[in-house]
Amino acid sequence: MQAKYEWRKKEKALYLPKNQPEILDVPEFKFITIEGTGSPAKSIFTEKIGALYSLAYTIKMTLKKMDVTPKGYYDFTVYPLEGVWGINEAAKANFTGEINKDDFVYKLMIRQPDFVDEYFFKEMLEVAKAKKKNPLLAQLNFERSSEGLCVQMLHLGIFEDEPISFKKMEEFAKNAGIGRQSKIHREIYLSDPRKVSPEKLKTVLRFQAQRI
Repeated sequence: MQAKYEWRKKEKALYLPKNQPEILDVPEFKFITIEGTGSPAKSIFTEKIGALYSLAYTIKMTLKKMDVTPKGYYDFTVYPLEGVWGINEAAKANFTGEINKDDFVYKLMIRQPDFVDEYFFKEMLEVAKAKKKNPLLAQLNFERSSEGLCVQMLHLGIFEDEPISFKKMEEFAKNAGIGRQSKIHREIYLSDPRKVSPEKLKTVLRFQAQRI
């Protein structure tokens, strides 16, 4: 029997970087996603995360019970939650350097193994809807995303201190002859805020870059 695929062991470069900036090239991956706006402190943010995980675990657990699985199937550990963050157009037009959390525009996502395609996503989405009457499941999408050239680092501590890490990343990028494409960035959440004290939170920060 093939051993379970564990991203923590197999993809350390992508998900377990050091807390110093580094350059990497991120290929195309498949994700289930959901979009939203506003502060992550609002209950709808947590509800969207719940909808994502509901489908992610429906996919994993249903596959384990299927007699005929998709080509290339292997058991796997569910990937961590990720979020791509920006601000709305009005906030961009009047940007002062300070960010109001209510101006956030975000896309939350959980990566899927290569053997999961859009057809299988739709099939499993119907299974999830039948199990749990969650209206947010209808907002889930299947997407492919390729980030390409990026700078990333592990951020330790509270989310409010992330600008300190981003400043290090931007300085590192400049010294390496590359620049940040935009203020949009990706966060990969390695810790559960419900179980870990704020100062021990681990978050991968990443932004797309381009040669200067």
